[in-house]
Amino acid sequence: MRIGLFAIAGAAPLDDLVAQVRLARDTGLDSVFFGHTASWDALMTAAVAGRELPDIEVGTAIVPTYPRHPLALASQALTAQAMTGGRFTLGIGPSHPQVIEGLHGIAYERPVRHVREYLSALRPLLRGEEVDHHGETLTAVGTLDAPGATPPPVIVSALGPAMLRAAGELADGTVTTWVGADTIADHIVPSITKAAEAAGRPAPRVLAGVIVALTNDPDGVRRDLADHFGPASDFPAYRAVLDRQGLTGVHETVIVGDEETVARHLRRFEDAGATDLLISPYGDPARLLKFAAALR
Repeated sequence: MRIGLFAIAGAAPLDDLVAQVRLARDTGLDSVFFGHTASWDALMTAAVAGRELPDIEVGTAIVPTYPRHPLALASQALTAQAMTGGRFTLGIGPSHPQVIEGLHGIAYERPVRHVREYLSALRPLLRGEEVDHHGETLTAVGTLDAPGATPPPVIVSALGPAMLRAAGELADGTVTTWVGADTIADHIVPSITKAAEAAGRPAPRVLAGVIVALTNDPDGVRRDLADHFGPASDFPAYRAVLDRQGLTGVHETVIVGDEETVARHLRRFEDAGATDLLISPYGDPARLLKFAAALR
């Protein structure tokens, strides 16, 4: 199982984010994936970091699809792939109604259909093919000329059965959040793998995102995270996967405790079939990343 860092492309100067990638690389991790918020662009942040720091995979997890037309995103992704020497992975997803409608003023309609149509246009564009897509949720007509660029892998944020089928059939894998090892094993991996096999596609990549804290006060960390991330528990996609796990809030999915406890829980993700573990450190990042790299 590959182990990487998950970082938000925001709340810090751009140079500091590049320094996080340097720390991850020097520590021996395999990758750094950036989440997109109302700050630095996650895709551009990954591209800049990958340009400056060779020998580590960079990617997005994820950039929202509704605000970005496939032609525009394909152009950005091919640029990032060229800038990083082929070490870029594009993670996309529909995001949530609270973000797409509340912040962007775009209707969050038929997200699974939207993602299917988006991938149907995006993947050929990344391959340099002509696209003439007129769907129910979007239109994309044209092609891109990006000399020397190779299409990057595409992963999709998917938690529910319908989105996992779309990811398995049309993408290279999925990235999850607020999901424990048991749900990776009995829901995420079987669902996306079955869909990929039925579509004649290679085995999908499954990147499991998790917040990790080395601490002697697990309950205190969970309280802090409940205060910080509590509203996310009411996002429909997160609420559904939390209910599947019998959990009340996203703070209950974090992995906290001493070194032995954390190591035991992290290893369960490999047993569950995750191909990658994306760690979001809570506390001392350097200590946590060195600890995680040692588990490899």
